[in-house]
Amino acid sequence: MGGGECSAARRRMIYAPGAVEDGGRTDAQGARHYSRAEVVRRRRLLLRAVPLVVLALIALVVGLLVAGSPGRAERRTVERFATLWAQGDYGDMYTLLDAAARARIAPAAFDEAYRAASETATLRDVEIGRVGKRHDDAIPVAVTVRTRVFGTFHAVLDVPVSGSGDAMRIAWRPQTVFPGLQPRERLTRTTELPPRAALLARDGTVLAAGAGRTSQAQDVSDQIVGQLGPIPADRQGALRASGYPEDALVGTSGLERAFEYDLAGRPGGTLLAGGRVLARTRPRPARAVRTTLDVGVERAAIAALAGRYGGIAAIVPQTGEILALAGVAFSALQPPGSTFKVITLTGALESHLADARSTYPIQDAAVIDGVTLQNANGEYCGGTLEQAFAHSCNSVFAPLGAQLGARRLVDVAERYGFDEQPAIPGAAESTIPSAREIGDDLAVGSSAIGQGLVQATTLQMTDVAATIAMRGRRPQPTLRLGDEPRFVRVTRRSVAREVARMMLAVVRYGTGTAAAIAGVEVAGKTGTAELESTVPPDDRTPQDPPRPDAPPPLKPDAWFVAYAPERRPRIAVGALLVEAGAGGDVAAPAARGVLLAGLQRRR
Repeated sequence: MGGGECSAARRRMIYAPGAVEDGGRTDAQGARHYSRAEVVRRRRLLLRAVPLVVLALIALVVGLLVAGSPGRAERRTVERFATLWAQGDYGDMYTLLDAAARARIAPAAFDEAYRAASETATLRDVEIGRVGKRHDDAIPVAVTVRTRVFGTFHAVLDVPVSGSGDAMRIAWRPQTVFPGLQPRERLTRTTELPPRAALLARDGTVLAAGAGRTSQAQDVSDQIVGQLGPIPADRQGALRASGYPEDALVGTSGLERAFEYDLAGRPGGTLLAGGRVLARTRPRPARAVRTTLDVGVERAAIAALAGRYGGIAAIVPQTGEILALAGVAFSALQPPGSTFKVITLTGALESHLADARSTYPIQDAAVIDGVTLQNANGEYCGGTLEQAFAHSCNSVFAPLGAQLGARRLVDVAERYGFDEQPAIPGAAESTIPSAREIGDDLAVGSSAIGQGLVQATTLQMTDVAATIAMRGRRPQPTLRLGDEPRFVRVTRRSVAREVARMMLAVVRYGTGTAAAIAGVEVAGKTGTAELESTVPPDDRTPQDPPRPDAPPPLKPDAWFVAYAPERRPRIAVGALLVEAGAGGDVAAPAARGVLLAGLQRRR
């Protein structure tokens, strides 16, 4: 037999029939021969041993798992604690504290400690990394910290713990509020702002620059730039979280406030753990801010106000760019009077309560819930819907508003931007009571003619006119040149076209003829907002006769909103003159001058 065959024979158990009956034998080549009984016995022993080996292996694995589970459970608890911190969920973090820690700090103080640390560090977000092994009574967590002022840095948060396994809890200490802190260290900072950036008009004219905020157009700047001053109390938290030092001067009004973060640049400073530096950055100045304001249109708005208390706004309907804001155009609220009838008319047309064929009796007042609502100056008006709108008939639109109802009236007003926080910081929010709070038919009718509790800014009502100019798409006003235009669909094109047709009638032959411009189709709406009751004395509850020294009755607010040219609108204007008289007499000619300036400007 060759060498390979001999080797193979040695590697296998050879059964030789009838050779032996007991322990077997070895042949001349070294191969072991077993009897049949021995082979069967050995197989049985092998089969019995396999389950025992498997059980032993399972026991070994289970033992290893059991031995390792306390550490894993502890790391999971610490990882959850760190993750909740990264999410700002301080309430759930507190539930992981042990009894001793909860005895040392109340939930409110715990929450405040973390918020203060986040504010100090100008924390933006946290990325949780590897959770290490427990050393004595702490488990380390690697974290990446991103801040608004101090950049990004890597640190280790040592989380103190007590107990073990699933029963382990966080043995919280004050230094746990921020990574890198050691016992008895506090997180502090020093910050500073870079020089404030310049404010420019759309053509590059300097409106405010340098520490003295000097201007190339001081008459314009005086109207719109605004003031710098100490941080107001209601903004301290937000500005501190952005890295502002406590003694910083910030924009408190006008463009300085609207563009505060853009003008201030990025603060710089040092983040400290006790006396140790955790991170440090330099202040970074901002670029000059170019606004949408047009110097020529702004000057026209200033001239139109002529020193009177009120506001004038002008915007580009196609973009929402604000060309002018004079006086209190976006900061003061007043009842909008009959300019609100643009909104009421929209609702009536949408709901098919009225159309071009509708006609109304000619009268000087309407009675709602037994109370008389007069037309301005007791004027008689009515006729077609267009004529009633052109002559601003309260006797038509107050009952029409009551018929429309509170829910639909409020819905249309909110689509036009009422009860919506303006995008421009510092701008007042125009409001109308909710449908549930607005009241009875009389209150709804009063609201429909811009009285009652309805309040609006000049900028808001200018945007109402711009919405009709854009055939039912409301432009979002902006002061930043180059912003992407944004619109909100308010009503159907067909409805907006019908409102536009009636606004043309206001200027052609109605209450707004003083705004007419030769060769230009101007669409507008007057408003005369009573600041006292419009109910005549005979219908009021009897009162004592007026005292001789009683103040004279308040004159109404004068309003006018318009856009031009009607088919290819280039500018929308709103004018409010507080306690100045009738809108057609006072506000319409003021708006006309601003419309002319807008039509003459270079695009």
